[in-house]
Amino acid sequence: MGIQKTFKALSDKNRREILDLLKEGPMTAGEIGQHFPVSGATMSHHLSMLKDAGLILDDRQGKYIYYELNTSVVEELISWVSGLKGGAS
Repeated sequence: MGIQKTFKALSDKNRREILDLLKEGPMTAGEIGQHFPVSGATMSHHLSMLKDAGLILDDRQGKYIYYELNTSVVEELISWVSGLKGGAS
């Protein structure tokens, strides 16, 4: 996991909201974009950052690209953060 890329991607509220949307299942960029008052170029940038950080995966199906949450990276991140707690209760 590229922890620096992951935290940079998570530092933006819109990108965190995109991840929240993708909890429900795969969506196209257009479907995701309907939830945000941003341009297509801005949405593309957000999706690229999330993909580069490994937080989402993309799957081309015909003329559409579906984005989905990469749960293995999310689980790895959760495990790492949980490990910071150490032996404290």
